[in-house]
Amino acid sequence: MSTSPVQELVVSGFGVTSAIGQGAASFTSALLEGAARFRVMERPGRQHQANGQTTAHLGAEIASLAVPEGVTPQLWRSATFSGQAALVTVHEAWNAARLQAVPGHRIGLVVGGTNVQQRDLVLMQDAYRERVPFLRAAYGSTFMDTDLVGLCTQQFAIHGMSFTVGGASASGLLAVIQAAEAVLSRKVDVCIAVGALMDVSYWECQGLRAMGAMGTDRFAREPERACRPFDRESDGFIFGEACGAVVVESAEHARRRGVTPRGILSGWAMQLDASRGPLSSIERESQVIGAALRHADLAPERVDYVNPHGSGSRQGDAIELGALKACGLTHARVNTTKSITGHGLSSAGAVGLIATLVQLEQGRLHPSLNLVDPIDSSFRWVGATAEAQSLQNALVLAYGFGGINTAVAVRRSATES
Repeated sequence: MSTSPVQELVVSGFGVTSAIGQGAASFTSALLEGAARFRVMERPGRQHQANGQTTAHLGAEIASLAVPEGVTPQLWRSATFSGQAALVTVHEAWNAARLQAVPGHRIGLVVGGTNVQQRDLVLMQDAYRERVPFLRAAYGSTFMDTDLVGLCTQQFAIHGMSFTVGGASASGLLAVIQAAEAVLSRKVDVCIAVGALMDVSYWECQGLRAMGAMGTDRFAREPERACRPFDRESDGFIFGEACGAVVVESAEHARRRGVTPRGILSGWAMQLDASRGPLSSIERESQVIGAALRHADLAPERVDYVNPHGSGSRQGDAIELGALKACGLTHARVNTTKSITGHGLSSAGAVGLIATLVQLEQGRLHPSLNLVDPIDSSFRWVGATAEAQSLQNALVLAYGFGGINTAVAVRRSATES
């Protein structure tokens, strides 16, 4: 973790594309209304047919993607679904932060997520299995995560720096941390962090279900009840397509362009659990929370709201609440973003941060769906409807397979106080 910032870092703009809403305005409205979109997933490559039977999975899928004005048609046509989502989302963040006025060599891009185009690759492999010599040349680049780097840097003429970071479901928040570090080190003046859309195929869905991480068919007839983080009836996470992009820069740099910050990044931390498995530990999650709060010079009692990882994993949810309790955060308000959006995997941390910024701005906490019987009732849960709440300081958490723990503290912008 870095030392305390010598300059105030802000989020000057963001973009979000999800199953509940495309663009910040529709996302905000759906989030506060708790308008989830869970059903049996129908996108090609997410079902498997064998012996006359179809294996399907529940999730939330984006209805459609429209080509943003100004995006190169050739780039759009050659992009995978993950790539198109990245172009749409970065386009919104770019315009929101007015980055047209910033020289390209002073802008950076960090893409959070690995193996994010699996469904597209499976479809192509299936299509060319019997005619491998005729495989489309595009496969040579789209199987690499840097394909999203190339798409976005070419479209937006970004020349400063760019790379991908992999942290499983912590990837989106890890990208934000890396973007903040890049700006603090003055490698660039502005850095865009993208939580990429992880386009899972039936292989990933089945593998995650087999290991007990992804939800079963228990709520197949009632998909709206399936996603229930921190509830005693939860049996795993429910996938939700999403992509989030956050623009990070210094407050002064944004101010010079006349951009009003959407929130302040006050502190962050990353802590490894030294474990290959899917679960972290109370000890390590407590350490990353404590480190982020110290970095932000923020006492636990000053945290108004926590946006938890809250995937719906029974063991993972219990560990997370144990860590929050150990850090003295039972007084903070808590809700469950994934109960509305689904679990975006690589995009989850970025979407959680955007959901937090929205709630800080609006002074409203979004509802927690299906939280009927919390596994720990000592927390100040937000119920089934949105609640008005004055918020100043918040904590966003994201944890990934392989023991990767991340935490980011954010503060409401002074212009909103």
